[in-house]
Amino acid sequence: MSSFDQAADAGRQARTRGDSSEYQRPHYAPGIPSVIAPVTEPLSRMLDDAARRFPDRIALDFMGQATTYRQLSDQVTRAAEALRRLGVGRGDVVGVILPNCPQHVVIAYAAWRLGAIVAEHNPLAPAAQIREQIQMHHGRVIIAWEKSLARIVQAVGSLDRAGMAEARVLSVDLSRGLPWSSRLALKLPVAAARSQRHELRGRVPAGVSSWDDLVATTPPLPSGHPLPDVNDVAVLLYTGGTTGTPKAVQLTHANARANAEMSLAWASQTCEVGQETFYAVLPFFHAFGLSLSLLCAVGLAATQVVLPKFGADMVLAAWKRHPATFFPGVPVMFDRIVTRARETGADLSSCKIAVCGAAPTPKAVADAWEEATGGVIIEGYGMTETAPIILGNPISPERRPGALGVPYPSTDVRVVDPDHPEVEVEPGQVGELVVHGPQVFVGYWENPEETDAVMLDGGWLRTGDLVRQEDDGFYVMADRRKELIISGGFNIYPSEVEAAVRSMPQVEEVAVVGLPAEAGNESVVAAILPKDGQTVTLDQVRAWAEKTLSHYALPRQVAILTEMPRSQIGKVLRRVVREELLAAREAAAGAAATAAAASQSAATALVERLGEVGRGEPEQGTGAGEQTR
Repeated sequence: MSSFDQAADAGRQARTRGDSSEYQRPHYAPGIPSVIAPVTEPLSRMLDDAARRFPDRIALDFMGQATTYRQLSDQVTRAAEALRRLGVGRGDVVGVILPNCPQHVVIAYAAWRLGAIVAEHNPLAPAAQIREQIQMHHGRVIIAWEKSLARIVQAVGSLDRAGMAEARVLSVDLSRGLPWSSRLALKLPVAAARSQRHELRGRVPAGVSSWDDLVATTPPLPSGHPLPDVNDVAVLLYTGGTTGTPKAVQLTHANARANAEMSLAWASQTCEVGQETFYAVLPFFHAFGLSLSLLCAVGLAATQVVLPKFGADMVLAAWKRHPATFFPGVPVMFDRIVTRARETGADLSSCKIAVCGAAPTPKAVADAWEEATGGVIIEGYGMTETAPIILGNPISPERRPGALGVPYPSTDVRVVDPDHPEVEVEPGQVGELVVHGPQVFVGYWENPEETDAVMLDGGWLRTGDLVRQEDDGFYVMADRRKELIISGGFNIYPSEVEAAVRSMPQVEEVAVVGLPAEAGNESVVAAILPKDGQTVTLDQVRAWAEKTLSHYALPRQVAILTEMPRSQIGKVLRRVVREELLAAREAAAGAAATAAAASQSAATALVERLGEVGRGEPEQGTGAGEQTR
């Protein structure tokens, strides 16, 4: 057993005893506990505590409009009573289709106060996808951005066909969260005002009432209303999960709060309660944004700068009002902010911590961020089913750029044989990561078959990700199991190939996928987004990558893209890249077949014509000959 395994075993024993005083996990920053206390209070208590301790501190800044913790708490109690009067109670589902905005925060905490379940939806998702999700959870109330409602109705024809007929549907006017001056400016008869008004507002379908008006005219929820149990489901988040089939992840109050408390413990020696400024640019409907913004920021009584979408100029404009001290994001965000800050001379030195997720942080991006801020940027790893963080890099000089990190407090992991998950692989070998901890979800909504497919005995969750444990105990990503490329009997990990290609000076971004080849093999294809003004060839890629990759892992083809498909939080979507490349291959094959058929048809016609001429000419010749003779 390795020293790290021994330490992990000691940690399990300590947690069983409920005592962490005699155990310190390897690589933890000084003072970081290996164990968090069991969760005993629901999520709504996080806001109650912040409002009690820091009532006059700014909780939210939305495009310049400030809301204090006292005001936020008052809005939540009114929103909770509004939901209660709509018939929402413990265990009922409230569908939320909103970008980041103050109303989103209020609705979440109001629903949690009642013991209701918040079902999060991407407001920019296709209408058919939102309809499928709503039909899955049968929400009693649906609260949606005006533009989302208008788009859904436009796409499907009516709220009835959108699956909302049985729910009470209410609309949110995003401009209601803006300062009065900005709201007045939206009414000006000028092109700029019309454009911004179009960005924020949409036509409200008939029969849909205003959520904003309802909350403004509703009294507070009686203080004696019972609290939910920590084991009640609090959130439904939609994901493809580890099997690729869309489903809803159920996270309890205990799941979500446990993971938030782990993050708060992780940053406890760097962050100070009542002193931090968070930036909420990650969407709340994603597990990463929900945990760090809706929960951790509130747990720290931080001022939270809420942005409805990401834009580097928008971030830097807000930074002047409230300089960030804590910035969660994804690599592309950090890159664009630093680039724009250099161009404009913006000062980023206030930021102590940046947390990067969703994709590996390129070294150049990390170095540029730390140089610009003087702070640190750390990477973490997790998934929706774990609320979401499993592994993190310490906020200390021991952090390992490019590594996933080490297990979070109260979290145990193993690396197992994907085909025999009861068998652990040796340290240094690639295997599937499995995890056990209080943040592990309770299952997929009304889907026991999919739940059983990812849960092992003893409450261990299969992540579907292939990792390797290094000798020092840090974990590094190999790849998603389903995205593994097999060629010539060799396992090829796209992440390793991407890291090699991404380090090329000409490459902005890359996605590596496997496309079907002969004899059941797969061909390694690098889809590349070049930097402006640069060209990239297959020969260049192979010559560069062979410095760090085995020959069998070198790309066999390159595809040059003009845009890299990304998720809502900026993660490169390999699956979409692969589908587009396959579609392009099929289209090219179809065009070639059509051209070949046309060529064959033309050749056949020509042969037939020549045949006709040939048949005619001998007759004429014979005749002529006969005539000659």
